[in-house]
Amino acid sequence: MAREHLIIFDTTMRDGEQSPGASMTKEEKIRIGRQLERMRVDVIEAGFPAASDGDFAAVQAVARTVKDSTVCGLARANENDVRRCGEAVRGAASPRVHTFIATSPIHMEKKLRMEPSQVIDQAVRAVKWAREYTDNVEFSPEDAGRSDIDFLCRIIEQVIKAGATTINVPDTVGYTLPEAFGGLIRTLRERVPNSDKVIWSVHCHNDLGLAVANSLSAVLNGARQVECTINGLGERAGNAALEEIVMAVRTRQDMFPCETRIDTTQIVPASRLVSGVTGFPVQPNKAIVGANAFAHESGIHQDGVLKSRDTYEIMRAQDVGWNANKLVLGKLSGRNAFKTRLSELGIVIESEEALNAAFKRFKDLADKKHEIFDEDLQAIISESEHDEVINEHFRLVSLLAHSETGVLPFARLVMTDAGREMRAESAGSGPVDASFKAIENVAKSGAELLLYSVNSITTGTDAQGEVTVRLSKGGRIVNGQGADTDIVVASAKAYIDALNKLQSKLERVNPQV
Repeated sequence: MAREHLIIFDTTMRDGEQSPGASMTKEEKIRIGRQLERMRVDVIEAGFPAASDGDFAAVQAVARTVKDSTVCGLARANENDVRRCGEAVRGAASPRVHTFIATSPIHMEKKLRMEPSQVIDQAVRAVKWAREYTDNVEFSPEDAGRSDIDFLCRIIEQVIKAGATTINVPDTVGYTLPEAFGGLIRTLRERVPNSDKVIWSVHCHNDLGLAVANSLSAVLNGARQVECTINGLGERAGNAALEEIVMAVRTRQDMFPCETRIDTTQIVPASRLVSGVTGFPVQPNKAIVGANAFAHESGIHQDGVLKSRDTYEIMRAQDVGWNANKLVLGKLSGRNAFKTRLSELGIVIESEEALNAAFKRFKDLADKKHEIFDEDLQAIISESEHDEVINEHFRLVSLLAHSETGVLPFARLVMTDAGREMRAESAGSGPVDASFKAIENVAKSGAELLLYSVNSITTGTDAQGEVTVRLSKGGRIVNGQGADTDIVVASAKAYIDALNKLQSKLERVNPQV
C-alpha cells in the first residue's frame, strides 16, 4: 500500500525570524528560500507581509524566485493583512495565504476583546478575502491548545465551508503534552463534519521541550502537515525542528504511515546557512545537526560502531549531509571557480560590483588560511550582503589588541563614523572587552550587550571564528555578525555590524510587537 505524503511546511523565515535579533534581509531570505527549495520543502512561509514594507518586498522576492515549492505568507484575520499577503505571494508559481485568529478564551477576551461569534465571522471573512487571491488557503485557530473544543469545532467547520483547504492547529504557547495533543487532532477530525475536505496541520512550540514529540503524536493521529523550522529556530524556546521531524519519520517508518519528499542530504547545509544568517549557533549536542550528533566518546560505543555501525547509530551521518562539504577552493583559485562554486551553493550575485567585492574578500581570506570551505564562502557572502544592505555608518579600519600575562589588556583602533576617521583606545578585562569599550568611545551608542557568542565556522586552528553580538536599545534587539581568522577582529566586526543595524531603518522589530 502506498504511503501517504507528509507535507513539510517550513516557517524559518516567519516564525524563526521572530527570535530576538533574527531579522533577515531580503537577500538572506532569498538565499534561505533557494536552499529550502533545494531540500524539497513543500511549503515555505516567507514572512508576514503586513509587518513592514521590507517584509512585503522580501516575501514577494521569495515568491518570484522559488519555483518548486509553495510560497506562503502569514496574515492576521483582517482585510488589510490578507490583501497585503495576497499581493505579496501573487507572483509565486504556487502561492498560499495563511490567515489566523485567536480562539482561546483568554486570547479572545484579553487580546481581541471580541465575542466568540464575532471571532467566527471575522475568520470566515478572512478566508473569503484570501480566496480572491488563491484557492490554497490555510487557517489557524491561534492558541488552539487552550481553546474550548466545542468552539474549535464550530469555527473550523465554518472556515472550511468558506474555502480553507488546510487547517493548522497551533500549540502557540507550548502548553500541551503529546498524548493530549494527538488526542485533540483525532477528536477534531472525528467531530468536524467536513474534516475530510482539508489537510490537517500542526504548529508546535517548544516551551516545555515537547514541540517535536507533540508534532509526531499529531502525525500518528492523522495530521498530514507539520510546521517547523531549521534548527528549531523560533520565538521564546523555538519551534519543532524540521530536521528532527523529517528524520524521525524516515527512521521510524515502522511506526509512521507516511513519508516526506525531503532531500535529507541538504539538512546540514541548510542548518549551517540559517545559523550563519541569523547568528544563532547550533549547540554541539543538538540532534541531527549538532557537531556531536554522530560522535562517540565512550570506548564501548566506539568499539561497537567500529564492529557494526548500527550498534549505536540509527542514522548515517552522510544521509543528513555531514561530510558533504568538501574543500573546494584555495588561494590559487580564480574568479570563475569562485563564481561557479557559489552557483552550486545556490548563491546568485546579480551585480558585477558585488561579485568583485565578494571575490576580494575571498582572496583576502585565502591569504590567511590555506583551505577554503563552503561554510567560509557562506560567511563571505553574508558579510558582503550586510555591507550592501545595511547602511555602514560605522566601519572598522584597523585594530590593535594587546593581551599579556600580568599586564592589563588594551585595544587601540581606527574606525569611521559617518565617513569621518576616528581613533580610540581603552583597557579592559580582556582584548575583546577592551575592543568593545574602544568602539563605544567612538559610537557612544548606550546599547546593552545581551549576548556574545563565538563559533568556529570550520575545523582546524586556522578556521574562521564567527562571532555573534546581540545588542538592545530602545526596545530594538539586533544581532551583529563578524567572521575572521582572528577572533578579536571578528568580535569587533560583529559589534560594529550590530551598531550599524541599530542605525539602519531596514532592521525591524519583531512583527508581533
